[in-house]
Amino acid sequence: MATLDEISRLLYGAGEEVTGWNSTQEDLIAVAAKTFPGKAFCVVRQWILIDLTVNSDEKEKLTGLGLFPATLFAHEVVLDSKGRFQPGMWVRSNFGKSFTEGCMFETKSTVYLLCGAGLRKEASVGAAFSMKAC
Repeated sequence: MATLDEISRLLYGAGEEVTGWNSTQEDLIAVAAKTFPGKAFCVVRQWILIDLTVNSDEKEKLTGLGLFPATLFAHEVVLDSKGRFQPGMWVRSNFGKSFTEGCMFETKSTVYLLCGAGLRKEASVGAAFSMKAC
């Protein structure tokens, strides 16, 4: 189980700065539509790419499912193509499937479009997945 201190460091502590997309939101959506045709997308800001600390067995299981040990947390949803998340809400993804062009984080069901600068951090699975919408 994750401690409050661990979760606070994940959400608000320092991390490696990552550039993300620095052009228009419309351009990013167009690039995503070409790269992932027909896939749901969610435009986010103030995001954190979280590299999950897992053991070799956990990593092997994820790899066998076509996933890798990472998740995305965003403090702000800008636009969700399926209307699942309202603008201004926060969101946490499931495990990653791909990370493309430094600005598109793909899961099985959604491509998260990373607008502006964000952070890259490392955390336990317990800390990263302790955040749940009520």
